[in-house]
Amino acid sequence: MLAAASGIAVGSPDIAYVYLTFDNGHEEGYTPKILDVLKEHSVPATFFITGHYLNSVTELVERMLNEGHIVGNHTVNHPSMPDIDDDRLRAEITNLHSSMHQRFGYEMKFFRPPKGEFSERTLDMTRSLGYTTVMWSFAYDDWDKNNQGRQEYAKNKILDNLHNGAIILLHATSRDNSEILDYVIREIKARGFEFRSLDEFKR
Repeated sequence: MLAAASGIAVGSPDIAYVYLTFDNGHEEGYTPKILDVLKEHSVPATFFITGHYLNSVTELVERMLNEGHIVGNHTVNHPSMPDIDDDRLRAEITNLHSSMHQRFGYEMKFFRPPKGEFSERTLDMTRSLGYTTVMWSFAYDDWDKNNQGRQEYAKNKILDNLHNGAIILLHATSRDNSEILDYVIREIKARGFEFRSLDEFKR
């Protein structure tokens, strides 16, 4: 279903590229450190943001753009796509798109459905709005802010699931992610993988 709508979840198994993505529904104070680490290692990432994120920490979104990252659409209000009708679905995507363009002259083109929930209808509509739906081939239970302090667990989860073409989903609300990212990037590079932007995605 995803492939039929030209969406992506994993890249070519023949090329040692990995793609780093973050979901940013709200800010817990860790994204500046994440951006510092990405800058230090010249690693591109895609940040999928909501309307709340754009409005509450506009300066961080501006920094993402200025430092060469992609900012993706995660809807205005983070609803489950299959649960809403066509009119609201269109508004959830296009209103955030318009806000980004008004503020920064930036055209969003990648979309991640909230909670990873989609249907054939929502995929078709998203594509008709000019977006590529981006899922993931790896994620872990990093989103729970009350279940942090598991740095070794987090490192092992990420590194044990590396493979060619991996689209890695991390949540920027995780303190653990902000603290292990430097180590994880160094280790991924040491294993022969290259971090690439979604603009360079290879199917």
